[in-house]
Amino acid sequence: MANLLYEKWLDGEGVLVGDGAMGTMLQATGLEPGDAPERLNGENPDAVRSVHEAYLRAGSDVITTNTFGGNSLRLALHDAGDKVFEWNKAGAAAARQAADAQEREVIIAGSVGPTGSLLQPVGDLHFDEAKDDFAEQCAALAEGGVDVILIETMSDLEEVRAAIKGARAVCDLPVFCTMTFDTHGRTMMGTSPEEAVRAVAGFGVQAFGSNCGNGPNEMEEIAGKMFRAPSGFPLIIQANAGVPKMEGNQVVYEAGPERMADHARRCSDLGIRYIGGCCGTTPVHIQAMIEAMKGSGEQGSEES
Repeated sequence: MANLLYEKWLDGEGVLVGDGAMGTMLQATGLEPGDAPERLNGENPDAVRSVHEAYLRAGSDVITTNTFGGNSLRLALHDAGDKVFEWNKAGAAAARQAADAQEREVIIAGSVGPTGSLLQPVGDLHFDEAKDDFAEQCAALAEGGVDVILIETMSDLEEVRAAIKGARAVCDLPVFCTMTFDTHGRTMMGTSPEEAVRAVAGFGVQAFGSNCGNGPNEMEEIAGKMFRAPSGFPLIIQANAGVPKMEGNQVVYEAGPERMADHARRCSDLGIRYIGGCCGTTPVHIQAMIEAMKGSGEQGSEES
């Protein structure tokens, strides 16, 4: 792949700074609660591109496509199971347009989330069906111009394996992966961070870590556990902005930019190589996180 920033990072140079939440920002542009965010890729790509541009202005090295729920099983819940290729390609294209307008290298991560169904033998979804679903999505993301496939917010190692196999079947892009752990340090399927690292090390990913599910403090504990299971690949941490609470009709996250900045600095000191945000984080959070790391010279892109 012809992305100099990625190649330097893979060789051990610097820390990549990701972006933050997408859905909450899209709601401010008119996304209806409960609707598929991916719909905007096809119907209002300018709104999607504007979110990417906001994170790029904040200094993100990596922007993540608006395709988290873009597999056919998830889209079928919105009567849009036939829109997989169109909406994923359009989502990748929106990110590509935003990235190409920059005067610096940017990595576009094609977001691939879980199917929402449990695989056999726990559930009814067959492994090959899941793999084919992921392959369809990844093919569209690759055609739209992403630099890496980011399989994220996973709870089941078998679904991780299906997603990786699906991606490998249709493209030769690097694959990153993150799993979600609860406050007790386990995935929904009972996997610990150490077990996850050891398993995924055999799946052939280029980077692995955790996103969502936890705030900054818990994520740092998870990161520490992951380091106990040496893998050979860089680690990713993308924490929520703390615990959400209701204030009137709005969901508010407790961790402001200053707290997330401290978190980013600590993660960098731990040796985390890809640091971003998840639910509740905004371009303001990301900018503060970047500022916190600038003094250490750990950021991946000098211009950001």
